[in-house]
Amino acid sequence: MTASERFGVRLGRLGAIGRVAARVLPVDTNPVPSSWTHLTKVDPEARRRLPLLSPRYLSYTDAVAVGGSTAVTGANTEATFTLLAAVDVPVFHEPSDPTHVTDDTRAAAAFIAIPQVLNGSVEAVVGELGAGIERVRGDLAPAIVADHVPRWTPAALREVLADAATSWLLETAAFEAYLVQNPDSAAAREAGVGVDDVLGPSEAARRAMVADRYLHSPVLYVEYSGRFGGQEAERVLAAVSNAVSYSRVWYGGGLAAAEDADAMLAAGADAVVVGNAFHAVAREEAALFSRARDVLAPAASRERIEAWLATEVTPERTAAAAYLSTVPALSDPVGVAEGLLVDTLAVWSRLRALSPHPSRAALERAVSVARLGLDGVDGGDEQWARAALDATQGRETALSAQLSPFVAATSDDVGGTSDA
Repeated sequence: MTASERFGVRLGRLGAIGRVAARVLPVDTNPVPSSWTHLTKVDPEARRRLPLLSPRYLSYTDAVAVGGSTAVTGANTEATFTLLAAVDVPVFHEPSDPTHVTDDTRAAAAFIAIPQVLNGSVEAVVGELGAGIERVRGDLAPAIVADHVPRWTPAALREVLADAATSWLLETAAFEAYLVQNPDSAAAREAGVGVDDVLGPSEAARRAMVADRYLHSPVLYVEYSGRFGGQEAERVLAAVSNAVSYSRVWYGGGLAAAEDADAMLAAGADAVVVGNAFHAVAREEAALFSRARDVLAPAASRERIEAWLATEVTPERTAAAAYLSTVPALSDPVGVAEGLLVDTLAVWSRLRALSPHPSRAALERAVSVARLGLDGVDGGDEQWARAALDATQGRETALSAQLSPFVAATSDDVGGTSDA
């Protein structure tokens, strides 16, 4: 063994000692904050729109994950990140395909979370990861290098820098170890998870130990993807939470009420992830806009809006209340939901009153109107306001098409007084 090889071995051993020390010393080295107990998953798919005042709703969650399995592209992912610039909590990227990652999404995301499905096919675990690394090395890393070095930089040096950038991007990514437990979900189809691959508590605990001790995964994600896991999930969560010492344990799937979230947290989850319940708020809003269009005049007063809403919805039965009730720290989700629905209709009504062919002054007024609805949320609120104006007035852009006013839903999507 040469001197340089011996030096490399010693460095590797030092790294291993450092990882062991990080586990036994009273220092939390996991890059995913332990304070996160509630996360919201935002799907860029066109039919899964965002509520008009999403920044307000998302101010109650701890972090936002962007990603989906169906009809997701780099373009609609970029549009989603642009809108979420107005959100005042961390927003990270959870791509299901390497083509969803672009230089713009990489720059906008707090970090990239790379899924590793531990109970899927070999292709899902190894092939997809390989394709992702290939995408980083072939496209993203050279783009980063091109942005930061002079054009005359020799090609050989660019290659070295691209290799270094690839390693840096992968080191700063958070690898999420997934246990996909709903074989009927799109996530299961993508990962090759069948009925026989659903894990019981003992086997789930063994996979969790691999993720925690060998893969050093910051997150162990128990995913029921659209279906509530109930007592089965509670048993799995209890087993995996006892099996890990480093990984954060997240639960996702079918959460639609406070008791659902509380049960998963009590069973052993460090955080719950809510997706469908959030997008249901946008469907509810679209239904309200459709019904209010012929009833509420543009720029209707707040009093008129409150009176109309009182006849149309039962606050505790709304999708807004259902989503907010999954936030453990929120003491009055129904009251917050009721206020947000009024604010949403007030902003929508005032945007309708603006000119359909806005001048610069009209655009500035639209920004002011939407900012009132955002209630002081910092960030990319001007782009959000422009998108809100276009969506309300039916002008399709990459951003406006992502918002609830752009396409009306049916009244079946809103929590009316006759709902069960």
